[in-house]
Parts: sequence; C-alpha cells; structure tokens
Amino acid sequence: MSDLFSARTLSASGMQAQAMRLRHIAENIANADTPGFRRKTVDFREAHGPADRAGTVETGPVRLDRRALPMIYDPGHHLADETGHFAGSNVDLVIELADSREAQRSYEANLRMFDQARQMSQSLRELLRR
Repeated sequence: MSDLFSARTLSASGMQAQAMRLRHIAENIANADTPGFRRKTVDFREAHGPADRAGTVETGPVRLDRRALPMIYDPGHHLADETGHFAGSNVDLVIELADSREAQRSYEANLRMFDQARQMSQSLRELLRR
C-alpha cells in the first residue's frame, strides 16, 4: 500500500512541476510583444526536503533566456533610441507552443499514473475487505 502512495506522491509532484512550467510558458506567450521582455525558463530537479520522498521533482529557479534581444526599427515608438531602434522580446512563439504541448502531455501522463495508482489502491482495499 505504501508503494501505491509513493506512486501517487511522485505523480503529484510531476503534475505540480509541469503546471508551474505551463504558467511560465503562458507568461512568455502573453509577453511576446512586450519590448525588452526576456523569455523565462524553468528546470526540474529532485526535491530534497525533509518531507519529500526519493524521486519527487520540483521546479528549480526561474532563469531568463540570455539570448540577445532583437532590435526593432520603429522611429515613432516611444522607446526608440536616436537611431530609431528599440529592444524587442526574445520569445519565439513556435518554441513556446512546442514546449506547452510537451508540458501538457507530461502533465496528462502523470495524471494517468496518479489515477491508475488510485484505482489500484481502491481495488486492493476492496480485496482486503473480503
């Protein structure tokens, strides 16, 4: 029974990590046209807290994409310098959409694993009652 609880704990930590990743992806997409915005990325790492089980994951610190910001020519823009350029955003919507699909599928896989472990523990309880 403890292994089934561990499976649910592991899959729940995976769902939380992917949900956080999806939040950052949504923020990146929302700010794709914001001048000077840098894409945010998040990595996963094994959780090492006193209450964490081996194998649980958590999100690491949020990092900013250090790629150069594209310079956009628009002399009428209020942020334009004396040459008429301003720094755009380094968010690539194609990459963000691909990352969001990956995170969504990983979340769904963890959800299926959680549901399967829940069903197995219910079946075990029913067997033990007989």
